[in-house]
Amino acid sequence: MNSEKNYIEINRESWNQRTEAHLKSEFYDLEGFINGKSSLNPIELNLLGDIAGKSILHLQCHFGQDTISLSRLGAEVTGVDFSDKAIESAKKIAVKTGSSAKFICCDIYDLPEHLYEKFDIVFTSYGTIGWLPDMDKWAKIVSNYLKPNGTFVFVEFHPVVWMFDNHFEKIAYNYFKSDAIIETQNGTYADQNANITITDVSWNHGLSEVINRLISNGLEILHFEEFDYSPFNCFHNMIAIAPNKYQIQDLGNKIPMVYVLKAKRKE
Repeated sequence: MNSEKNYIEINRESWNQRTEAHLKSEFYDLEGFINGKSSLNPIELNLLGDIAGKSILHLQCHFGQDTISLSRLGAEVTGVDFSDKAIESAKKIAVKTGSSAKFICCDIYDLPEHLYEKFDIVFTSYGTIGWLPDMDKWAKIVSNYLKPNGTFVFVEFHPVVWMFDNHFEKIAYNYFKSDAIIETQNGTYADQNANITITDVSWNHGLSEVINRLISNGLEILHFEEFDYSPFNCFHNMIAIAPNKYQIQDLGNKIPMVYVLKAKRKE
């Protein structure tokens, strides 16, 4: 089987495997979430601002914690993910929490076949675009679902992070997009000891690729910022430098860990 050609099937299976482990993990703290804890971080909350009464499309939502957290802030939110296990779980969690959030199971490139409305905000965050081979198709989806003057809020791990091997000991991958990266690993970022073996297909996307594809699809960049920490302890060899702020132990503040981007669809 050609792994790059069949990346959706391979990655869907990997995220179905992850979902079961993630639902049980301390990382996602499902019990705390059901009891009212938000999964959103100050980085994205500062970009989003007051979202009460806004319509939001949340792309690549996993099992919906951020989607539901956004709905708790008064937004009408639709979450999309290609993992059927994740979406099935998201719908159950929405019922448990009394959330109005809605969920669609499909690959985001196929979303126009499933969803026809426009939104005030499109949102996606943390480890999303690496699963997608084509940034132009992605940017078209973002643009297509924004109302005129609607905003795109994007938070992502910095492409410099993805240049390193899994233990951040050496440069292993190209900063710029090249061939698909096909890896098999044990465990998952939310539980490195989970008894699962996962194969993934991913791509690295440099900042200029992302930004220029958004611009060429009718978006105006309003804000861009880089951060020297991650709000999640999700990589190997991380240390806490403050509550909910983590860096790679041997790299400290020498590399960017996360970037944020806010853009507006032109009228």
